[in-house]
Amino acid sequence: MTDNFRLLADNDDAAPSVPGLIRRISRRGMIGTTLATALATPAFAQSAPAPAPSGGDGAAGSAVIDVNRARTAPIPIAIPPFAGGTSVGNLVSVITNDLSNCGLFRIVDASGVGATPAGGAPDFGAWKGTGAQALVTGSVTQSGDQLRVEFRLWDILPGTQLQGTAYTTSASNWRRIAHIIADVVYQRLLGEKGYFDTRVAYISTTGPNSNPTKRLAIMDQDGANNRYLTDGSWTALGPRFSPTRDQLAFISYVNKIVRVYLFDLGSGQRSLVGNFRTMTFSPRFAPDGNSIIMSLYQNGGSNIITCSLTGGNVRTLTNSGSIDANPCYSPDGSQIVFESDRGGDQQLYVMNADGSNVRRISFGSGRYADPIWSPRGDLIAFTRLGSDFAVGVMAPDGSGERILSESFDVESPTFCPNGRVIMFQRGSGTGARLVTIDITGFNEQAIQTPTSASDPAWSPLLS
Repeated sequence: MTDNFRLLADNDDAAPSVPGLIRRISRRGMIGTTLATALATPAFAQSAPAPAPSGGDGAAGSAVIDVNRARTAPIPIAIPPFAGGTSVGNLVSVITNDLSNCGLFRIVDASGVGATPAGGAPDFGAWKGTGAQALVTGSVTQSGDQLRVEFRLWDILPGTQLQGTAYTTSASNWRRIAHIIADVVYQRLLGEKGYFDTRVAYISTTGPNSNPTKRLAIMDQDGANNRYLTDGSWTALGPRFSPTRDQLAFISYVNKIVRVYLFDLGSGQRSLVGNFRTMTFSPRFAPDGNSIIMSLYQNGGSNIITCSLTGGNVRTLTNSGSIDANPCYSPDGSQIVFESDRGGDQQLYVMNADGSNVRRISFGSGRYADPIWSPRGDLIAFTRLGSDFAVGVMAPDGSGERILSESFDVESPTFCPNGRVIMFQRGSGTGARLVTIDITGFNEQAIQTPTSASDPAWSPLLS
């Protein structure tokens, strides 16, 4: 694949020695982690189908519960094949996998119950006999390149319809329709937005560990629709999604210097963020998407700065003489978490968005890195490096620290958009793989990728 980036500015004068600084920030000689996706956002026509009769018997109970209850008692749900024929793929399989893999739903065998009439109510008595509490029915019709998918969500115990929606789009978008339906089911039954219609950016590593090729890659959150965004001519690291644009910030090691670039997922073009004549790294977008926060190499250490997307309007937030790196805003933009060795070893600190009121929040055994703020604002995920390696979470004031997964080699956490699931990498080099885990530490799931995968970054919800 040809790398069709367009370099807008470059100047490698006064490039410092890369390996020494990076080793001080990361045990692996790579800074940052991220996630990205390159599926163009399609347009959908969405409508509500004609209401179906409830046909219920008023039985007590409901499939609608909260996430905490679903963790201990997953919702039994049936998703029989949709009516109609289509050659574009198996929507029901994608919906089923989304709901099953999140650990909050238990798929009930639907083979023993007859089909529900199109536009009509199901046989609630028959479905109660399966143990299912929720039911998804639907139909698919295709005319040329146009696809119409109609689905209904039923609460079996009271015998009521919770949702009825029809989508019209091009046939190539069938997987997105499936993810959107899974998101609707998740939200209606659990009361929170789903996260299935999202993408993940990561770093694909191939070749020998002594001289690896590292490319930007992007995929759906379930590992489908994998794409490589660069051809590996230049090493890529640490992608991060913009919260407002179809854009990634990432690190590239070009001509012996590490710098931050932007990648436009629509055009495939790359642009340099500023011309600082020295290393820039650890990029993240501000919550409004209009500026970048990152680290700038200076005098043997690094400071945290903010700047516009082109590198202007630079504002220095730290000047400790230490290595300050991996900054991340809180969702409301009022605070910043970052890692620093200012206290003698690598720890986590939080400061106000203007750089004031710096306070340390990590006090466990070992070094701390890779901080990332949950989209919900209630947690900060991190990597802890000690006798073993671990991914965990803590409150923004450092309290309530708990480890989610621990082994020889885990790191680089990233939150899904609703803050309920974390993705991270397990392993290193050509053996690195991506996994997800619930924020309470249950339901660890491997994500299949065609190559080694590291540095994940989860996108916002698609629109």
